[in-house]
Amino acid sequence: MPKYEVANLSLAEATRHAPFVDYARCVDASQRPYNHVGDWPEEGHLYPVRVVDSHTEGIPLVHVLGFEGEAPYYNAYAPHRFEMLLTVWLN
Repeated sequence: MPKYEVANLSLAEATRHAPFVDYARCVDASQRPYNHVGDWPEEGHLYPVRVVDSHTEGIPLVHVLGFEGEAPYYNAYAPHRFEMLLTVWLN
């Protein structure tokens, strides 16, 4: 797990921090915040993700690997927007 909670990580960068990749399907792409700048998931699509506890929000946030976004949340999304499907261990 990354030591930091906010980052735009590629798949390769994420696997340097932990030897697995989670995959999740976007189940709710509605109500994009007005101040969100960057990539936004599409409902029904499958994404490689990393779930990281947010110290500012107090909940785990889903970071879509390879997405680019700006502060304050970069590529982090609320967990209700995704259905976790699979963990692939790379060891």
